[in-house]
Amino acid sequence: MPRRIIHVDMDAFYASVELRDRPELRGQPLVVGGSPDSRGVVAAASYEARKYGVRSAIPMSRAVRLCPTLVIVRPNFSKYRAVSQQVFEIFRSVTPLVEGLSLDEAYLDVTTNAWNEPLGMTVARRIKALIKDTTGLTASAGVAPNKFLAKIASGWRKPDGLTVVAPERVEQFLQKLPVDALWGVGPVTAARLKERGIVQLLDVRTADPAVLHAAVGNSADWLLRLARGEDDRLVQPNRPAKSSSSECTYAEDLTDLTRIRDEVTGMARENAEWLAQRELLARTVTIKVRYGDFTTITRSHSAAPTRQADGLVARALALLEKTEVSTRPVRLLGTGVHNLVGLPDGDDDDERWPLLRAALG
Repeated sequence: MPRRIIHVDMDAFYASVELRDRPELRGQPLVVGGSPDSRGVVAAASYEARKYGVRSAIPMSRAVRLCPTLVIVRPNFSKYRAVSQQVFEIFRSVTPLVEGLSLDEAYLDVTTNAWNEPLGMTVARRIKALIKDTTGLTASAGVAPNKFLAKIASGWRKPDGLTVVAPERVEQFLQKLPVDALWGVGPVTAARLKERGIVQLLDVRTADPAVLHAAVGNSADWLLRLARGEDDRLVQPNRPAKSSSSECTYAEDLTDLTRIRDEVTGMARENAEWLAQRELLARTVTIKVRYGDFTTITRSHSAAPTRQADGLVARALALLEKTEVSTRPVRLLGTGVHNLVGLPDGDDDDERWPLLRAALG
């Protein structure tokens, strides 16, 4: 029996949350991001802003040039995480097979689901309605036999879209797609393919294998399978976290050492909170520093697993001492935790870890 996979993608997530909470701004071109007077970038753009060519990741100064009437809102990530949690609770009430890709998108395998609903389209429609009722936001969904097709389908009719690619319609759907719809084909790779006459997705199937390999290297076989609509990847719920990090790029270079230490301290405490929420411990602490001339360095330290905030802060600050932050302007700071392990025997405290150091190394 074909699988029923849904890819759900919230519509202009950060911007939509802000517009929900500020109804007086609805209908206006709005972006979430930093200041145009510094090095701010666009984190998210409303659909009204996108009509002017404003997109996420472009400099805010450029966004303002494209749309002089742009409304700029500073991001509130704690609010976005809270809304994301509501959305994912809806997903997991329908199926345990939920693979989150970010705060605002996920794959769901609803071949078996809590509603005993045989049609993926009906499941997707009900999920979209629950999201709307719970959060006041819209989402777009794609339903297909595999993850590749479901992800493409979710973007087919944004915003508030629902596109179904039934197994018998896969070939018809594939015939509509350009080559850059393929997983992993970005603008540079797409340009290389198009230079070789590979413009549509179906062109990948008929391309000379040597030509295809010259364009994409070892990805040739993978792209060929996708071009046939083949994707056997499973939805992988609760993928084990391998690391977590926090970082910030500053509008003006930091030169005050006390401020720099305070920033690193705050980020290390965020890492500790993240570990506590997931009942994990970290062996390795890292810091990242980008100086004003864009030179970037990292430092790391490994020891017995812990999630104690004070210990993580002390290690991060010790690593900071091994940099040149006292003599060079700083553009970006970051801290992270790596080499994660679970709590021993379900214990909710890591005070016992010193007793296990010999075993863990």
